[in-house]
Amino acid sequence: MSIPSGTHDGIGLPSFPGGRSSGCPFDPPVKYTQWRLDEGLSRVRTSHGKTAWAVSRYEDVKVALGDPRISADVRRYPVLTASAQDMKMPPAFPRQDDPEHARTRRMLTGEFTVKRMEAMRPQLRDMVGRILEEMINEGRQPTDLVRAYGLPVPSLAISLLLGVPYEDHAFFQEHASTLTRLDAHEDERTAARRALFDFIVNLVKHKESEPGDDLISRLLAEHVTTGQLTHAEVAMIAQILLHAGHETTANMIGLGTLALLRHPDQAARIRDTDDPDVIAGAVDELLRYLSIAQDMVWRVATEDLTIGGQLVRAGDLLTINLPAANRDPFFQDPDDLDIDRNSRGHLAFGHGIHQCLGQSLARVELQEALPALLRALPNLRLAVPPEEVRYRHDMATFGVHELPVTW
Repeated sequence: MSIPSGTHDGIGLPSFPGGRSSGCPFDPPVKYTQWRLDEGLSRVRTSHGKTAWAVSRYEDVKVALGDPRISADVRRYPVLTASAQDMKMPPAFPRQDDPEHARTRRMLTGEFTVKRMEAMRPQLRDMVGRILEEMINEGRQPTDLVRAYGLPVPSLAISLLLGVPYEDHAFFQEHASTLTRLDAHEDERTAARRALFDFIVNLVKHKESEPGDDLISRLLAEHVTTGQLTHAEVAMIAQILLHAGHETTANMIGLGTLALLRHPDQAARIRDTDDPDVIAGAVDELLRYLSIAQDMVWRVATEDLTIGGQLVRAGDLLTINLPAANRDPFFQDPDDLDIDRNSRGHLAFGHGIHQCLGQSLARVELQEALPALLRALPNLRLAVPPEEVRYRHDMATFGVHELPVTW
């Protein structure tokens, strides 16, 4: 019999997400392997004290993220969020179901096509080069690679795309960090979400009177003037893209660099190749191998159904275990980092209708940032013993808090 989930009654259940191994922090917790082997799904207690089914097998994750009977609608199912919803703010489109979700996503799809992101590559390449040059010329060694490189690259990229002044990056990084802290109090989350939203609302007002060549200005011109979107909806879209657009990629740059430093033969392969297909494959393998979205994808069953042989009742909460699914034996030798493998089909960006809208931008950023770093600093190395690196076990997005390096 299924036990109703989503309530604060999970005492005694295994915690999710679990702490990663100190021996190899790139690997998901050992218990995730057992969850894949066990029949059905695993009952867990989430970081927010709720009970849920952890979906950990590759095929089960694809089923859960592709089944229309499983909802992401946070207004219909408040259990899907860690904090109370501010009903004065419009819902975020990734937290809606179709047809509302599809309606908004269609307006944005053209902004994130592979072709459009490829057209941005020269700008991103120049931007990466400037940030690297500034870091090297500053001459500070050791330096924190997250502060000096990991955060500026995606922050500048998403600011360029949205038309957000880069000088405000410290403000939105601070509040975005609060929203991804697993131990953040509900009041902290609510205040951070409201501060970000108010900031973007004011920016939208400014763009209406002084438009530019950016996504916010285009949404105002193409969809607000026609009545398809409200100003508040544009602000919420921009807030979601701003948050997601720098938080995940910044962590991939930091953690990906560390993983390559721990695999010097593969770092050399990326550094020395001029084959864009090799670099593209390496980035997708790092996305699969690291799977930094460790506690970001929640769903609710809208009716009774079976996933992986497990009866899931209507109203049950599901947490989608992407790190476990990307280490499923669906991939040969899944615990090995192999930048020459074919990693197509990995789930780092999710699956189904809610698959990450900005994945093409993230790929281009990583394809430019990681090789450029390795080529500019061929002697790049950790400036502290590996065991002193502080990992983001306490965040919904895994990574490193700092990465002290020298060269």
